[in-house]
Amino acid sequence: MSDAKESPMTLMLASVSGPQEAEIAIAHGADIIGARDPSRAFAGISPDAVRAIVATVAGRRAVSAVASEANGPAVAAMADMGADYVEVALVRDADRPKRIRALGVLARRAKLLGVVFADDGFDQELISLIAGAGFAGVLLHTPRREGQGLLDVMDIPALANFIEAARAKGLLAGFAGALEPPDIPRLLLLAPDILGCGGLCTAAAGQLSIDEIRGLISGDAQQLPHDPSAPAKVDYRLLAARGYPSDAHKEEGVDRVFVHDFVLPVRIGTYAREREKPQDVRFSVDVRVLRASHAPEDMRDVFSYDIITDSIRMIVAQDHIPLVEMLAERIAAVLLAHPRVTSATVRVEKLDLGPGSVGVEITRERPAEAAQVHRLFPLASDRDPKAT
Repeated sequence: MSDAKESPMTLMLASVSGPQEAEIAIAHGADIIGARDPSRAFAGISPDAVRAIVATVAGRRAVSAVASEANGPAVAAMADMGADYVEVALVRDADRPKRIRALGVLARRAKLLGVVFADDGFDQELISLIAGAGFAGVLLHTPRREGQGLLDVMDIPALANFIEAARAKGLLAGFAGALEPPDIPRLLLLAPDILGCGGLCTAAAGQLSIDEIRGLISGDAQQLPHDPSAPAKVDYRLLAARGYPSDAHKEEGVDRVFVHDFVLPVRIGTYAREREKPQDVRFSVDVRVLRASHAPEDMRDVFSYDIITDSIRMIVAQDHIPLVEMLAERIAAVLLAHPRVTSATVRVEKLDLGPGSVGVEITRERPAEAAQVHRLFPLASDRDPKAT
């Protein structure tokens, strides 16, 4: 079994509680089979149940099992049952550093995935501690508070920092828990190694749910380029080079998705005084997107406007940007990296320089035939069963 880190794409971890559900998850494209109790937020199942799942999977996919406790015996029990990965909850308390170091001994027997809850937060010291103990990766789980999702607690730039911090230490990095379909395209911007979708992509939730999540995490879904060995800034010049003039006659089957009057504080400007504090900038973005061949049925069939707003947030969070023209080019380049986008019009306005606004508007295009419309879900027979 090859390591999941060798894959450049995001892998879907589907939760199952028994062998029958494991077969369903494999048939519908799961990359990693997660042995756990899907009825609870983060809970394991018995070692015997894990052994049965491992026997059924029989090496066709990696198996990840949740340890019932964050201690040696519980982790060893899952490793002894043949799990490729063992997920361990690293709840924040005074003993967490000690527990992480103690588990390092078991990192030689199984690939450990430390699970950190979003409402507990994370920092570079915690990531360094997890890596130093020999863990294979770290997953940021949804909050333990009822009714809150991952994106309710942490914004996209903070989640990007989590992925970059983990990759800088050579760890697999991903998100898990109660993710909803609209969350998937937004999180894919960060190119996580693993998305574990809890109850939404369990076999028990039904074939349609698995297929929708699989489609959204499909290899056809564009992600921002990244180097899995180290956090790297996006090369906007490379992205921009992909855009070139479109055929003006290719307008049939194109929809317009827009975000208007979106205001954020941005570190922008060439004057020294503009480096001292952020200033309000207004964004209006229109993208033309190839229409699916049928009426939209779920998130697989649409280009989410959240991708526009999240892309802007990620770009402005990275560095001071000298020119509005540079900022507009970066936004257009990122949006044109998505396979269904044929053109992007980006308007950037600085609002703090007087009674009016100043700025720039650009349009960047590519041929409609270069964009792609996907139903997204590949047949199970087309996928490499050893992808993980």
